[in-house]
Amino acid sequence: MTDLHFGVFEVYAPQVGGTYSWAHPLCDAADYLDPERWVRMAKIMDRTGYDFLFFADGFGYPMQNGDISAACLSAAINFSGLDPSTIIPILARETEKLGFVVTATTGMDHPLPLARRFSTLDHLTRGRIGWNVVTGASQNAVAELFGHPEMVAHDTRYEMAEEYVSLARSYWEQSWDDDALVADAASGVYIDPSRIHRTQFEGAHYRSRGYFGAPPSPQRTPVIFQAGTSPKGRALAASHAEGVFVQATTPEHTAAAVADIRRRAAEAGRDPDDIRIMAGLTAIVDETQAGAEQLWREFHGMQSDEVVAALYAGNTGIDLLTLDPDKTLAEVVAAGGVVGQMGTSNIERFLGRDGSPAPTVRQILDDLRGKGTRGFRIVGDAEQVADRVEELADQTGLDGFLFEPVFGTRDVEAFGELVLPRLRERGRLATPAGPTLRERMRERPGARLG
Repeated sequence: MTDLHFGVFEVYAPQVGGTYSWAHPLCDAADYLDPERWVRMAKIMDRTGYDFLFFADGFGYPMQNGDISAACLSAAINFSGLDPSTIIPILARETEKLGFVVTATTGMDHPLPLARRFSTLDHLTRGRIGWNVVTGASQNAVAELFGHPEMVAHDTRYEMAEEYVSLARSYWEQSWDDDALVADAASGVYIDPSRIHRTQFEGAHYRSRGYFGAPPSPQRTPVIFQAGTSPKGRALAASHAEGVFVQATTPEHTAAAVADIRRRAAEAGRDPDDIRIMAGLTAIVDETQAGAEQLWREFHGMQSDEVVAALYAGNTGIDLLTLDPDKTLAEVVAAGGVVGQMGTSNIERFLGRDGSPAPTVRQILDDLRGKGTRGFRIVGDAEQVADRVEELADQTGLDGFLFEPVFGTRDVEAFGELVLPRLRERGRLATPAGPTLRERMRERPGARLG
């Protein structure tokens, strides 16, 4: 019986999960520009026992007909937002135990500024920071924004990411000895020159020769998370990730993904049980089942084909509204082009598997309505939700869930106040082994890698 971890999936933007709910009267997501909104949420999470607050991030946006999607603008689907790393110091000062995971894209810059930024955040949070490694999303929009002549190929992005993460880790782990920072006023020595080391990195995509100036932080390397579920993404996770987010489709398919990642980690010489594998969870919980179902109906009624199509276009480059609703995606994929360079897992899931026929475009639109990028869905009272959470964990081998709020802080508080105590009483919540995020997630002492 696995001890479970829980994070909250958020964006420093008006909306989370690629669905439309910011305009609902219960939702406070439109207040994202107000730091006090985030302070309230972080304090609730710290008090109720969530492990970390996770911020997705990126530079792209959904495109349709060669330009930004009108639906993404009017409904705030993956557009408008700020840099989440900047609010972490505020939230860290207002909390005691809560961890923070920030998404940062590889390939956008050299690893050096990222390494210094995360060292800074780890110092400011006293070891409660994690890095979610992504190779990017909405690559067509990103290519335009950054002035690239074309999108970087999917597999190339992961080759670059492997070097990027390896170089960043060398800065954190190899640049300074533990006792390099002396700061001895009597002798006038601040850094022992014999205990700081020159970086020499020569890769196909990144090079570095010189000295990393950020002193070692409590964790040195932030806790590394990874969310890609393509074969290349799983390979990267097996090499580097301590936390992995897998796509939640069916329990059977998720269980297969969990087993595959653990197998790959073992082949890479790592202990597969050291990796915390989690999936998304949208849980609408209320004091009564009837109340929860009413909230679900209100949320589902806000969704539309336009919202679904905008998000899917941003993830895959495919505009479902331009396709014959009675056809399948197999014909689109067969035509080649840019298809398959973005959101591969979100295309492959609709091509038919295990002998099942591929769904039509109309069926895909209906299936994704109210889902967006969300994972498993549970609607019910506290006992029902807690029961289903345990069942999903046992069916899949997952180590926990990334909670995806529908109505912002209201949902985070409801799940934290109603469901987490029940899971704690049942002995299903993991016990932190120390104050750092790594110790919290590993459940054993030791703030650093290894």
